Amino acid sequence: MENNYSGKKILITGGLGFIGSNIAHRLVEMGAEVTILDALLPIYGGNKYNINGIEKKIQLVIGDLRDFRLVEKLVEDKDIIFNLAAQVSYIDSINIPFEDLDINCKGHLIVLDACRHKNPKAIIVFSSSRMVLGKIVKTPVTEKHPTEPLSIYGIHKLTAEKYYLAYNKTYGLKTIVLRITNPYGLRQQMKHNKYSLIGWFLRQAMENKTIKIFGDGSQLRDYIYIDDIVEGFLKAAICDKAIGRIYNIGYGRSVKFSEMAKTVIDVVKKGKIEYIPWPKNYEKIETGSFEMSLKQARSDFNWIPKTKLKSGIQDMYEYYKKYKKYYW
Repeated sequence: MENNYSGKKILITGGLGFIGSNIAHRLVEMGAEVTILDALLPIYGGNKYNINGIEKKIQLVIGDLRDFRLVEKLVEDKDIIFNLAAQVSYIDSINIPFEDLDINCKGHLIVLDACRHKNPKAIIVFSSSRMVLGKIVKTPVTEKHPTEPLSIYGIHKLTAEKYYLAYNKTYGLKTIVLRITNPYGLRQQMKHNKYSLIGWFLRQAMENKTIKIFGDGSQLRDYIYIDDIVEGFLKAAICDKAIGRIYNIGYGRSVKFSEMAKTVIDVVKKGKIEYIPWPKNYEKIETGSFEMSLKQARSDFNWIPKTKLKSGIQDMYEYYKKYKKYYW
């Protein structure tokens, strides 16, 4: 895969965030010319320390995805664009629906239209979410599962998916949509619990605090480690068959919520679990137990995730022990 990226010009929007920064590190290893666009908006996970070690090997642009002229300029000469800039909390989307709309819909329309006018040959990979699905009807979940999102976040992510597919069909843009399950790993924000519960539970355990779980913890989730996500994104972007299609990016096996929390405590050797009732608003947008089918990604670009949950959490623990001051 290195030969496909060496010397390629890559733009990563939201590149100071969790997934974007990890993609950037891998691309630099492979000899790509990487540009990062990030607005560093408060609470959204952007962190300049995430590019520690590669900061002199990339171009960093602090700017907003919604700045059409800036985006036009940045997409103009790029071979591949990984579009990860987003308002990423489905909880926050309830309280700030217009901001969520502005970033998660308008921002992506701007990227697409900028590419239509300035660089229609670029490959554009969009990071979507399992939240587009809503209540789960049947597992394992395939790409053909009904989409009835329960949150503003999910509605806007689904709308953005349709933008990407429409620009492919209408204008021939080379768009790819990747739906991520529950991501975890190095370089994710650890300040609050709005994005990744594994990250938040890890912090609680490291501080010897109580991990609070809604309900009885029996709900199933499909947790995917960052290294596997990065590999999926990079393989999809160089697969001709993937253009104009949607793919699941998950681990393909589910774990009980309570088991995930117990694994965190087992790794850290601190913390305890408390089961509490579901808050009213949270229960309304709970999608139910979840597990993804990965057959399509495996078939089309030979992507198979490898990292087991305990191994991934162990790697996270070692990373945050060492670099805690940059994330707490």
